[in-house]
Amino acid sequence: MTDITLPRTHTKLDDLVLLTKVRLNALVVATTAGGYYMAATSAIDPAAMAVTCLGTALVASSASAINQVSERDLDRLMERTRIRPVAEGRMSAAEGLAIAAALGIAGVVVLWLAASVTAAMVALATLISYVVIYTPLKRRSSLATVVGAVPGALPPLIGWTAAGGSLVDAAPWALFLLMFLWQLPHFLAIAWLYREDYARAGLPMLPVVDPQGVMTGRQAALWAATLVPISELPFLLGMTSATYGLAALLLGLGLFVLAVRFMGDRTNANARALFYGSITYLPLLWILMGVGRL
Repeated sequence: MTDITLPRTHTKLDDLVLLTKVRLNALVVATTAGGYYMAATSAIDPAAMAVTCLGTALVASSASAINQVSERDLDRLMERTRIRPVAEGRMSAAEGLAIAAALGIAGVVVLWLAASVTAAMVALATLISYVVIYTPLKRRSSLATVVGAVPGALPPLIGWTAAGGSLVDAAPWALFLLMFLWQLPHFLAIAWLYREDYARAGLPMLPVVDPQGVMTGRQAALWAATLVPISELPFLLGMTSATYGLAALLLGLGLFVLAVRFMGDRTNANARALFYGSITYLPLLWILMGVGRL
């Protein structure tokens, strides 16, 4: 008797989760909460933090949905994205845009009314920079990875300003720089692992235009090295304790070693180690920062 594997059936809920990249946006929510926590000068208001995270999640989901509508032609060409709802035709582009618009408007309004005007404006800047600048640039230049790290680094500032913090201070920008730099070795590792997919879609990611990976490895090591001193800023600015400062140094050096190993031997195994190292590094850093908050 022959086994027959039936194609997986996607429900509307499945498609909505895929469209809005719920799992990926969990990181956005977590760093927004981290920014809120670090800015709070009194007892944390859990309800206010939750509403801030909700508004940010809605805006991030809107950006993800618009990205999938815009890149549906590319998504069809890549193995890891071809089953996305708009790419596979289970959802129309018009429906995807309608959902994106509703989520984006709702998110900005929630932040405006329940958090702060500044938080809403930072969220709007995140959405616009991701959709208007980063998304179209992906088709044209490998620099899109660096540009895309800007909206990816803004969520802590949403949380910071929602808690009443000022963007005039150096502290929130230290959090921004930390998130900005962390993304680069992280995404270079991903791009190396999926370089064939990106090449198939004609996207000029750095590992595609640099097939030997020499520049990819050097940049991963450079960004990881730059992250080490930047991760010390929360301690140097008096935001957190010396324990955090020491732990951040050790974590940063560990990530740098993984990046150097990838630079020296650009195998998928080393890229995967750098990827997993980066996703271990970030939550540990934020936890240590929060525990040591002064």
